[in-house]
Formats: sequence, C-alpha cells, structure tokens
Amino acid sequence: MTGRGTGTGGELEVRGGGAVAVDTETLRQAAARFLEARADLEALSRRVGSLNLMLFAERAHAWEAASAAAVLDTRLVGVLDGATRIADALREAAVVYELVELNVEHRTAVLRGDRTAVARIDALRDALLAQHPEALAPALGAEFERAVLWPGDLVRQATELGYTIGEQVGPQAAVYGGAGAGLLTLGLGAAAGLGGQGRIPADARLRDRGAAVTLTPLTPAATPTPAPATLAAAASRMPGAGDSRVRVERYTMRDGSRQFAVYVAGTQSLAAGGKEPWDNLSNVQLYAGAASASYEATASALTAAGARPGDVVHAFGHSHGAMITAHLALEGGYDTRTLVSFGSPVEADLGPATLSVGIRHTDDPVTALAGGGHAAPVGAAGSFVVEREADPASGIHDARLPGHRMTAYAETAAMIDASSDPRVGGVRAVLDELARAETVEVMEFGAVRSDDPGGVSPSSWAAG
Repeated sequence: MTGRGTGTGGELEVRGGGAVAVDTETLRQAAARFLEARADLEALSRRVGSLNLMLFAERAHAWEAASAAAVLDTRLVGVLDGATRIADALREAAVVYELVELNVEHRTAVLRGDRTAVARIDALRDALLAQHPEALAPALGAEFERAVLWPGDLVRQATELGYTIGEQVGPQAAVYGGAGAGLLTLGLGAAAGLGGQGRIPADARLRDRGAAVTLTPLTPAATPTPAPATLAAAASRMPGAGDSRVRVERYTMRDGSRQFAVYVAGTQSLAAGGKEPWDNLSNVQLYAGAASASYEATASALTAAGARPGDVVHAFGHSHGAMITAHLALEGGYDTRTLVSFGSPVEADLGPATLSVGIRHTDDPVTALAGGGHAAPVGAAGSFVVEREADPASGIHDARLPGHRMTAYAETAAMIDASSDPRVGGVRAVLDELARAETVEVMEFGAVRSDDPGGVSPSSWAAG
C-alpha cells in the first residue's frame, strides 16, 4: 500500500516498490467489508420499509413521520447501490493488480530459467483469466503505463522548459520547443523503462578491475552524535565537500562484534578521466557494468577501515555513490544489511537479507536512468521506495538539476523521518541498533587515480 505525507515540493509517496504499489489482499478485504456493511444496511432498509408501511397506513395522523421515513428509505437504497458498486470496483481492481503481479513474477521466472515456477504461474494466470477475462486489457494497460509513461513529472518539466526557451523566439517556436522537449523526454524515459539498463539483476558482477587509486585519510567531519539518529542525519554525513569521497564509521557493539556504515559521495567532476575517480568516466563504467576507479576506492576504504568479508555493513550512497553501494551489496562479500540510495540511476535486485530503501525524486533525470526500477519489489521484507517531486516550479534553473542535489534529498529524508508509515520503522530499528554501540570510530578518505595504489593503516582511525 502507499503512504503519503506533505512537505516542501511535492507530496511524499512511500510504497513497497515494484510495479504494483497496492496490496491486492487489502483490496479484497475492503470489498468484503463494504459487502458486510451492505448486508447491515439491507436489514436496516427492511425495518425502515416496514415502518414506512405502518406510517403510511396512519398518514392522516403521522404525515410528517411517513414522509421522513420515505426519504430515509430512498437514501438507504442509494447507499446500498453505492456500496455494491464500490465493492465490485475493489474486487475488479484486485484482480487487475493480481494479474500484473503474476505477469511480473512470470517474467522473473523466465529470466531465472525456473521452469517449475513458470508452469505454476501460467496455471494461476490461466485460472484467473478464465474467471475474469475482462481484466486482461486493464492489466496490460497498467504495465504499459509503467514501462512507458512513468516519467510524467520529467515530461511536464521538459515541456515547460522547452516552451520557455522557445518563447524567446516567438509563439510558434514556444509550441514546437515545448512539444519537442516533452516528446524527447517521453521517448528517453520509455527507452530506459523498456531497455532495463538501470535494473541490476541479482547475479550481476562488475567486469574487469577499475583503475588503481591512492587513498588519502582525512579529518572526519564533526557530527552531533556518534551514530545518525535519523535518515536526515545519515544524509548529512554524505561526503563530497572538499576532498572527502568515502566516510566509514566502525561500530563496536556491546557483545564485541563490529558493524560498519559507509557513505559514498555522488559525482564530483564532469570530466571523463584524470585524477578524480568520481567523474563521468566512472559513471559510464558503472552504469555499463564495469568496475570503476571510484568503486575500487570505496572497496579499499572499507578494507582500510578494518572491514573484512562477512562483516555487517550499512551502506548509504548518493547518485554515483549509490551505483557503487548497489554493486558492493551484490558482490562486495559483506553482510550488507541496509542499502539506502539517494537519487540512484540504478536499482539492484537485492536478496532477502538486505533492507533496501530507495529515495527518488520524480523530477530528477538521474533517477530516470533506472527506468522506474524493478517490476517486482527488491530486498528484505519491509524494504520500500520513497518518491516525491522536489522542485515543482519549472524554468531555466532546471538545467542545474535542482531535484538531484543532495540538499534536496536531505529534505526528503527529513520528511521520511516525520512519516507515520510503518515501513520506516525498519530503518529506525537499524539506526537505533547503531546508537547502542559501545564505541564509534570514524574515518574519511579522499582518492585519486594512480598507478601506485597506496594502503591506509587502520591505525589512522580518529574517534567519533
């Protein structure tokens, strides 16, 4: 189901992820409750009808009461019809969404080569369509809308921007500019949705090795508390200012075990190659499924911080950094229990051991590269996706991608913290656990491409 809240910019939407953000069982339960209410209303209507007949027989002495009873009886009939229509609509919607879910599961099973699951899903679909053949068309329409028409805010934004630019030339240019920009954005969004390049399968592994890097330990940024108490506090720890690219926090728990939190910065340079690993060369490599210098730097930073294969890791990444943490969760060899991504151009098909929290802005072109994400929910039970339009006002300033800035995502994180949606409780539980650590040690790293990757000794730790 979907939870909503309001704040700066657009409305906040919290959903379980995947193609269907609706719990079909809840729809059926709601339909059943409407039918139960209808039965109660029918019983009441019969009693009112009997009373109406009695009052009509004595209308000479009880005209006003008879008139009131007749009006009430008419209104009850209307309410009964409405309850029936609502129950029917809820049941029909449940069938449509269930068919969409089965179609998604079918494609997933085909890609896995799981013939047993394919046969089972085929039987379920056939049985459902035999009972409800009218559900096929709306189900296909819902899937088409998700695959092709999902980037609605981006299309509107591009159309208005194209119109504004064209208006400087003349009215006709404004119309052509708006229509052209909108159609181009729609086409690119459809290509991303249908192509699936931003959807990383569970068995994906980065090709080759990224360029060698040299890490530089830096003085960690000060924080009010050793562990982040909220998502907004976690967002505020994202590196990127100055030379910092990766922040690692090492938590020693009361039982002597260790856990790590890693924060990875977004793109820092629009160049394609050079000393800066967080650049467009690394962007292209990661999106295409190849290792990058920035990925190697992040992996080296965790190793330098003392993380070993199998250790518990909680990963937070913005944009470029979210691509890195997605692959780290899939192939880094750690027990990655939490993956929080801000403005990610990809979505990884995580297993049931990783709580996945995807935070996206619908007017952020970078998140559009994920093509709407996976059709089925990813990650552990309780994983969720949050979306909102960060900057509803369109204009020339959109060229600077205001919806992609980490400051905008920090605002969204604060809205999530204030949300009453029960799924947010999973993240709160993770942060509460970290807050109970005996000690917290913090280190931040800068990195440059180099033919001679330097090591960093754990003795360089600074207490948090």
